[in-house]
Amino acid sequence: MFKILRLPFRKLPQLSTFQLFVIFYLMAISIATLVLSMPFFLEDGVTVSFIDTLFTAISAISVTGLTAVPIELTFNTAGYFALAFILQFGGIGIMTLGTTIYLLLGKKIGIRGRQLISVDQNRSTLSGLVKLMLKILRTVLFIELVGMIILSLHYLNYFDTWQEAWLQGFFASVSATTNAGFDITGASLEPFANDYFVQIVNMCLLVSGAIGFPVLMEIEQWLFMRKAERHRFRFSTFAKLTTTTFFLLVLFGAVIFYLLERQHVLADDSFLTAIIHSFFQSITTRNGGLQTLDINQFTPTTLMFFSFLMFVGASPSSVGGGIRTTTFAIVLLAIYHYAKGHTAIKVFKREIAREDVLKAFIVMTTALFLCLLAVLCLSISEPFSNLEITFEVFSAFGTTGLSLGITSDLTVFGKIIIMIMMFVGRIGIFSFLFIIRGKPTKDLYKYPKAKMIIG
Repeated sequence: MFKILRLPFRKLPQLSTFQLFVIFYLMAISIATLVLSMPFFLEDGVTVSFIDTLFTAISAISVTGLTAVPIELTFNTAGYFALAFILQFGGIGIMTLGTTIYLLLGKKIGIRGRQLISVDQNRSTLSGLVKLMLKILRTVLFIELVGMIILSLHYLNYFDTWQEAWLQGFFASVSATTNAGFDITGASLEPFANDYFVQIVNMCLLVSGAIGFPVLMEIEQWLFMRKAERHRFRFSTFAKLTTTTFFLLVLFGAVIFYLLERQHVLADDSFLTAIIHSFFQSITTRNGGLQTLDINQFTPTTLMFFSFLMFVGASPSSVGGGIRTTTFAIVLLAIYHYAKGHTAIKVFKREIAREDVLKAFIVMTTALFLCLLAVLCLSISEPFSNLEITFEVFSAFGTTGLSLGITSDLTVFGKIIIMIMMFVGRIGIFSFLFIIRGKPTKDLYKYPKAKMIIG
């Protein structure tokens, strides 16, 4: 993978690391489109148009889960494995798997390759990146393996043969851990709506993928260090902030969903069942895309609230999309501290850098502008309600994959808009902005500062 950098990209020194990063993702989408269009991955007699194949490939690389074709009826068993492999590239990261393959070939990762890895994983330093990638890959594969074993054994109660149970368990574990939202049951997790065990296992897998790789690495480090050293270990401010925000949003989402739906979808459920459903919907809406209930039965208020959760998305350096939890947290902290008259934003006995505060507001406002623009475009071209369109757009940007059933009926223009939103949601707002950014230049002169009336 990185070998490409040695020849063609040497002739294009004007390309920034972010631009190369985006090019790699576009290359991955092209390869995924080619793979998914191969006849031996499709069911006999099934043909898929180019636009729908491209849509599925982008959805897989961005681990979104929105599909214009039914996965269980379109692909055969070999196709399921091909799709699962693509989900690994999309979820774990193209540069992570690319690094591993390159190292297995006995190659060394150069500076340019390390810069691409740092962009893919939102890292500000180049040191220790290769070891980090190997740790991430090992940890994610281990989580997927454990999830596959647990689900496969449990699925023996649902499927006639162990082969089918194993296939379902394998694909479900990969899809949940990568937060892809794809399923081969044809009904997501609705067949297991009353199975607490399946829902809890999937919630654990979804959280493992969405909490963020840096958090997983710190937890792993804490777990495997000697007891005498644990009391001296300090989790980073990033880990504290993103984890706190993540689980507060999970709790907040579950409570609001329960209050909004306790007289509707949850009306006939026991208290325990309603609580399980509430927490599952809160977690899966943030980025998972799996569903145990028919979301078309939810109230419009619930669907708009879910659009907000999808917009926030998962944690940075995770398998998820959206503006990310730290962005949301920093914006809220900035508003709170400004309202209190503070000049500095402090959390966990640390002060947030002004540059990070500016980045948070840029990410949120740019993302909101893109989503609203997409909603406007689709409201003109598509014959669906504003609620259906808004939900679809925010689901695409948050790489969530939940839909009110309009994906397959979108026009070609509508599918292109959704594909763009899925792509931007996966690579992140900053990577998107850096595509058009030139090299930073130092101002040779400055103008007198002007005061503006704001608000």
